[in-house]
Amino acid sequence: MSSKDQSPAWGGLDKMSDLSRRKFIAGSAGVAGSIVSTRAAAESLADVPPREVGADLGARSERSKYVTLARIPEAGPGKRNVDPSDAINSKTPLDKLYGSITPSDLHYERSHSGAPDIDPVKHRLLADGMVRKPLVFTVEDLKAMPSVTRTVFIECTGNGWENWKKADESLSVQNTHGLVSTNEWTGVPLRFLAELVGRERDAHWLLAEGGDAAGVARSIPLTDEILDEAFVAYGQNGEPLRPAHGFPIRLIMPGFEGNLNIKWLRRLKFGDQPWMTRWETARYTQLRPDGRATQFQLRMETNSVITSPSGTMVIRPGYQRITGLAWSGHGKIVKVEVSADGAKSWKEAKLNLPALPKAQTRFQIDWVWDGKPTKIVSRSTDEKGNVQPDRKSFIAAVGTNALFHYSAQQTWSIDDKGKVRNVLD
Repeated sequence: MSSKDQSPAWGGLDKMSDLSRRKFIAGSAGVAGSIVSTRAAAESLADVPPREVGADLGARSERSKYVTLARIPEAGPGKRNVDPSDAINSKTPLDKLYGSITPSDLHYERSHSGAPDIDPVKHRLLADGMVRKPLVFTVEDLKAMPSVTRTVFIECTGNGWENWKKADESLSVQNTHGLVSTNEWTGVPLRFLAELVGRERDAHWLLAEGGDAAGVARSIPLTDEILDEAFVAYGQNGEPLRPAHGFPIRLIMPGFEGNLNIKWLRRLKFGDQPWMTRWETARYTQLRPDGRATQFQLRMETNSVITSPSGTMVIRPGYQRITGLAWSGHGKIVKVEVSADGAKSWKEAKLNLPALPKAQTRFQIDWVWDGKPTKIVSRSTDEKGNVQPDRKSFIAAVGTNALFHYSAQQTWSIDDKGKVRNVLD
């Protein structure tokens, strides 16, 4: 065993065999087993609840009245819990979800003029530009075509912007990282549509245009990767898209920044150069340390965050299960490491399979907290060898003038009372 794994931060867990680790979790010999045994011993069979008559069957299943799950509206960095009419986005409660799939109604929302109320029967998709045969498709036309289904994340470029310059200790993981979600999407491959209209050989760019009042439109380079992976979606987690997420159709761009995944899609225009819309000149550009701006920074980078324990939570000394999410716009997550001593030593976490390309992957690892102040942090590695950078390295490369594509390691501090807070490093 390497010296980097022999850290007191793990309470001796790193020295345990796989067999003893299982005993630690399930048996009475380990700390976790002791916790389970103590809790079980405190209750008798008389405390087992009686059977109850169930409710009538309904048209749909609702969440239990005992479960509270909600997004939080935001009007920009540091402008939280605002009136929904003033919000520009609404963040996913990552700290309250399990697995890697985000419920459709909790998928983060970002819009520039609200979600339009579109009649799918009247809606149309125009495909034109440098093509041999311009076509107009109905939603039903698209549903009748060959389809693909992929589980992929979508991430707003502003995810993490709360931590660019300073760390607000009162933030939860929903505040810091709630602008990323993973859903299963179904739709028509972009390459199929391009071939159907006869895309010309020199048409290396695509203008995707939305049907919202803001007229969001983005220029997209037609690389082989994008042609192979992008699709026009009408399905979300097995049902039609929700209005907030593009009903009746939207573009899905696996691994690329959220604003390229155009919602309420109404046009695909093929051309030989970018259109330089205001969304790629005045809006989604990245200010560099020297004052110049970077355009078309399209791919989302390798990222991860511990969702539990995380900001605003309170823990007790003893066994903890550290868990979180990792993702990369380059492909599949192959490794996540966790540090329980402020990045002095690292230990590899377990990935919940399947780990899918360009989708969020759940990770977890056992930890025994000794009650002393410490810091926990995660870092992810994808199949292309990209490693999530620490904050110092990240800021040295991109500076603090930027606002988008924040992907530095997220650190949570824990004080001697078990209070978990957001810190920069």
